[in-house]
Amino acid sequence: MRLTALILTANALSPLPLLAQEAFELDTIVVTANLEETEASRTGASVSVVTEEDLKKTAETKLTDYLARLPGVSVRTTGPLGSLGGISVRGASQNYVTVTVDGIDITDPSQPQVSANFGALTTMDVSRIEVLRGSQSALYGSRAVGGVIAITTRRATEEGVRQEAAAEAGSYGTAKLSYGYAMKRGATDVALTLSHVQTDGFSAADEADGNTEADGYRAERLSLAFGHDFGGGTKLTVTGFVEDADGDFDEGFPLADGTPDETVESRSAGLRGALDFTTGALDNTLALTLYRTERDYESGTAFGFSRYGYTGTRTALSYQGATDLSEAARLVFGGDITREGYKQRGDFGAADAYTTLAGVFGEITWAPTDQLDIAATLRHDDNSRFGGFTTGRVSVAYRPTPDLTLRAVAATGFRAPSNYELFGDFVGNPALEPEESASFELGAEYALANGGSLSATAFLLEAENLIDYSFVTSAYVQVPGTSRRKGLELAADVPLSDRLRVTAAYTYTDSRANTASSWTGVPEHMASLGLEADLADRLRGTFTVERAVGRDTLPPYTVANATVTYDIGQGTEGYLRIENIFDEQYQLVEGYGTSDRALYLGLRKSF
Repeated sequence: MRLTALILTANALSPLPLLAQEAFELDTIVVTANLEETEASRTGASVSVVTEEDLKKTAETKLTDYLARLPGVSVRTTGPLGSLGGISVRGASQNYVTVTVDGIDITDPSQPQVSANFGALTTMDVSRIEVLRGSQSALYGSRAVGGVIAITTRRATEEGVRQEAAAEAGSYGTAKLSYGYAMKRGATDVALTLSHVQTDGFSAADEADGNTEADGYRAERLSLAFGHDFGGGTKLTVTGFVEDADGDFDEGFPLADGTPDETVESRSAGLRGALDFTTGALDNTLALTLYRTERDYESGTAFGFSRYGYTGTRTALSYQGATDLSEAARLVFGGDITREGYKQRGDFGAADAYTTLAGVFGEITWAPTDQLDIAATLRHDDNSRFGGFTTGRVSVAYRPTPDLTLRAVAATGFRAPSNYELFGDFVGNPALEPEESASFELGAEYALANGGSLSATAFLLEAENLIDYSFVTSAYVQVPGTSRRKGLELAADVPLSDRLRVTAAYTYTDSRANTASSWTGVPEHMASLGLEADLADRLRGTFTVERAVGRDTLPPYTVANATVTYDIGQGTEGYLRIENIFDEQYQLVEGYGTSDRALYLGLRKSF
């Protein structure tokens, strides 16, 4: 019963004072759109950039609450903070989205389908988020079929020492604390963030179905970044994190809280060291990345308690070189090798499997005129179980006027089966083959004279041989034929005055996915609206609303949130956040609960 529930879940799924901003913010550069840093107006890819200032205006705790309002993005969570959660980009579910934190791939190799658990990701140490939409296998290898989400934690960018402390308390017995330290002395910089969050939560099994018992969660996290510039083009960067968490979860099928809670203890850690150095005309980057995650479960049943767990590991070594071919062209090339491990243990049996992935890549960027930028990327991956795959991407950005950017992208991708899909006890299928895909997009962005922007993008994603769970065979199977997603993304950012700003996004998604449940549940229409207003000299407010329509068996929903921030002075801010203002009763995944109206009070201080 637990295995069935796990499979269903996996498949379903005000700015600080100037000094604080200078200490922690990064420049507005898109780093995920090409293999090297690229200005947003010079890439053909569709990228949304979220800054620390953006996150602090709404003061939301769950990262998904903010991401859900971006174009092309939809969220599915299975209960309160800490529950399993997923994110879809252009209709492609979380196992088609690569997620990195400071360059560390945090997708879990031990999940049924390799993916990041967005249900436990918070905003407390985040400085910047870049959401790259469309197939990116040519840049990031297997699984980056739907897109890439690159998260950057806080950095020290201003000479001296800056600190920040924050506290919040509110509904469901929720409390969170965080402390940030940033120091830059000459060629050396250090930044760290300590955070704690705990909540009594609410019932993962929807209270509308008669479930009332709350499912709590607790997590502590340390994020660290260190850098030293040796001069002469040589710099060492080390980033990493450690997190320890535990929570409760309702289980059973159908989902109910009538049985003892399942308890989950999880630990994860990541470390990345990168050395940048110059040899003649060649810029080099050598990086080593380590990632490990463990999840231990204790589940109550009619026959007593069962215990089982999963461990996922990833070790990656990469090299990237870059050199100018001419004044208008640049070559980036390199290779990487990754070893992923999956281990299952406990009462449901044991499994132990490893996969080695080796890749080589190259990218040429060419600017034949001041108005035109072209990027062509080619990558070849060798999977130790399935052999070689070659993927490519071509992107074009054309600026006929300084205010207008036209974009086009064509790309191919693939996703190899996870070790759980292949060898998971009872459900694995060793005969599975990799999925293959192609994506296309056309878009335009217009920069308004007052600092705003308007954008529109049409997209198409086609995939062959999707992997899905079959209730007939009780195992993973290959879905024959072509599965297709196409749609339209619209976005607007319009300052109406010096004191009022409006943001809006709309996504239309048309799905033709045969019988693959991993491609179902995405709203046909998803819209969001945001208002930012200076209500008084020290008082600032934000109001957001999102609307989802066309969700298969689930009804439409509308959710509104608001945050009011008051500048107390001397680097101190207080805020009030109200979530689900109108107390909407809705579900993101059938059977799973969402928050009622909730209030939170917070305080932030920089010094």
